[in-house]
Amino acid sequence: MAREDSVKCLRCLLYALNLLFWVMSFCVLGVAAWLRDYLNNVLTLTADTRLEEAVILTYSPVVHPMMIAVCCFLIMVGMLGYCGTIKGNLLLLSWYFGSLLVMFCVELASGVWTYEQEHTTPVQRSDMISLKSRMPNYGLSRYQWLTHAWNFLQTEFQCCGVIYFTDWLEMTEMEWPPDSCCTKKYPGCAKQAHYEDLSDLHQEGCGPKIYSFIRGTKQLQALRFLGVSIGVSQILAMILTITLLWALYYGRRPPRTGHMLTSSSDPSRHLACPSQEPLKPSPARTSELRAAADNTHTQFEMEQL
Repeated sequence: MAREDSVKCLRCLLYALNLLFWVMSFCVLGVAAWLRDYLNNVLTLTADTRLEEAVILTYSPVVHPMMIAVCCFLIMVGMLGYCGTIKGNLLLLSWYFGSLLVMFCVELASGVWTYEQEHTTPVQRSDMISLKSRMPNYGLSRYQWLTHAWNFLQTEFQCCGVIYFTDWLEMTEMEWPPDSCCTKKYPGCAKQAHYEDLSDLHQEGCGPKIYSFIRGTKQLQALRFLGVSIGVSQILAMILTITLLWALYYGRRPPRTGHMLTSSSDPSRHLACPSQEPLKPSPARTSELRAAADNTHTQFEMEQL
């Protein structure tokens, strides 16, 4: 009874861990997909600068295709572990343990490599100037991708220009900033704010915002926390899997081994028996036994006389 209760407890814990694997994997995939929009637009503006290198070193581990593949594979491994736990199948649980071990080694190696490569690139004035040099191409038909990047970052980061919104007036022939600089966006909002109330424009530049993005966002910290949590959960799942295998199969093997040893050590079991019917005496032997019995009976009667 104690063994059965232990098996039930181990199975419940493995169910919970597999469910946790699914939830955390989907969270990592969702946050990584959300970050890719920001990352792609930041890389568009910082192309061929030191800022681009800093962005890649900071975010490539969490949005790398290998990380996405590991999360997708973890979802399938969770299904494998769930089926193996329900059926108590030795092969499925062994595959589950081996898959978790391989994934944990890959994640550990990736984490060590990321830690060795990580460093902080300070933002310098030359980097700011390089961002300003991309402003004159805003709005041109052949630079639609650059226009989209500026509009996206100024809207999401709530900033305008590189240092201040006047950068648009200095670096371009525009008389007012783009509408993406407005706090309340509607067609012509930037023109109205420029002539009436400048407080309707974002007062902070995008340069410091991009620098803060390079230093790390809350989403990046969440991804790192999820990565550590997945690693710890994998260790617990491997320990529970080994314990469950021991509880299911360890107690059944010794009796089989002992039975085989007993069978092999008993020489009488190796003797073949041609028939299971009892042996019958031959007719001659039967006649001899009857004659002996008659003689014994005759001698007994003579002694009585």
